[in-house]
Amino acid sequence: MKKVWKRLLTVVVVVAIVATSVFITGRQDSDAVAVTAKNVKAAASVERAPKYVFLFIGDGMSYPQIQAASYYLGAVSQSSGTTILKGGKDLSFMEFPVSGSATTFDSSSFCPDSSSSATSIATGHKTYSAVVNMDETKTISYETISEKLKKQLGYKIGIISSVNINHATPAAFYAHQVSRNNYYGIGKEMVTSGFDYFAGGALKEPTGAKKDQTSIYDLAKEAGYHVITTEKVAEALTQKDGKSIIIGETLADSDSLSYEKDRKDSEWALADYVKKGIEVLTNDTGFFMMVEGGKIDWAGHANDAGSSISDTVALSDAVKEAVAFYDKHPQETLILVTGDHETGGLTIGYAGTNYDTYLKNLQNQKISYAKFDADYVAGYKKNNTPFSEVLVDIKNNFGLMTSEDKDAAQNEKLVLTDYELSLLKNAYTKTMLSTGEQLTQGEYILYSSYEPLTVTITHLLNNKSGISFSSYSHTGLPVGVFAKGVGQDMFVGYYDNTDIYNNLAGLLNVK
Repeated sequence: MKKVWKRLLTVVVVVAIVATSVFITGRQDSDAVAVTAKNVKAAASVERAPKYVFLFIGDGMSYPQIQAASYYLGAVSQSSGTTILKGGKDLSFMEFPVSGSATTFDSSSFCPDSSSSATSIATGHKTYSAVVNMDETKTISYETISEKLKKQLGYKIGIISSVNINHATPAAFYAHQVSRNNYYGIGKEMVTSGFDYFAGGALKEPTGAKKDQTSIYDLAKEAGYHVITTEKVAEALTQKDGKSIIIGETLADSDSLSYEKDRKDSEWALADYVKKGIEVLTNDTGFFMMVEGGKIDWAGHANDAGSSISDTVALSDAVKEAVAFYDKHPQETLILVTGDHETGGLTIGYAGTNYDTYLKNLQNQKISYAKFDADYVAGYKKNNTPFSEVLVDIKNNFGLMTSEDKDAAQNEKLVLTDYELSLLKNAYTKTMLSTGEQLTQGEYILYSSYEPLTVTITHLLNNKSGISFSSYSHTGLPVGVFAKGVGQDMFVGYYDNTDIYNNLAGLLNVK
């Protein structure tokens, strides 16, 4: 009898939540009705709420990023003499028993930004791009799934990101701001959230935009947080230490964690932050952990396919930590993996390679675009380095070479054509002579806001590998939703990203 009443209660909660969402957002179409009916039926079959919930968000990760990573792993795993294509190698979450697709549009555009799309996932509400958990009037704030779980059920909450922990996506699980750029305000809300575990890149503008405010780190310490900045101290962290904020010891561009392609073996990976989070959050009541692979997005903006693939694989490795936990608690755990939007318009295929792909070429990329800028391009400008010397560094770090190179005969798929070499020379000149003047339309299409030399190198390597991009911004593609564990069947089908929240709220019985 208790199980019957529990199922009925779950149904009522799901109906109320979805009906409210339809009323507020105006999604009164046949698709919304179909999703509601499906979710009610699925909720009725769930006997218990998941006690432990993992939500992994690959920022900028849609099907192209997932499939490119899978195909790349498959390509490099084949021996050089193999002529029959064996296909891709599954990422961890591609093996999940349930998958679905979610649309990502926001109140501004079919190509949403991270704050609005994360708001949809965290609260079930649409809003304008650049807004964090507030309505279109910017006067009403929305309570997030993580806030509700802490307040109503007493769950412990963990927020992890490979970028700054007050960046748009992590902010959408604890902050409420009219602009995602209010980094100081977001940081203050991070502290007042009382959440139990934050980890990732450093805070942006920790003392305010004018650097005249009390440091967020000091406010966190006053609120009882342990602020940790070394891996040695982080390794020793236990549940007994209470609330904690771990900032990566080795910070890269914009004080984020390193791109996976640049990460040293001794440096913590995203998976290590997840592993430590599981250790400090596990308790008898339950926990909710949101993990963002944020640099998939950053690599997409820069059209750096090699770094996008590496960070997608890093997210997959982080998911493995959750799967290991699930294997110990299969009747109490739910793992979700999704994206907030797609970035860059990544495509497997390029006009110059027709039906062929040469993904193994990407093995030759040793560092991210950002590290090449920092470690090489800055020096070129300072020392007025000649193009001939730059070509040596390009070969060593990306594999690309001229036809006169001694290794050209053995690496014909990496040899630059006259046309490609001219693009590279023009970009080098633009980089060396740039004075910050406004780009022409043609230059923007070639380089966007990135270093002309570097973005041209990645474009050339991408294209010679059979990869191309259509944008430097977000696109309107749907994203995958992969589910494993308690309530997994509620995430099958084609629906809107607000239904990720609706499903979670229904499963977890929060209002």
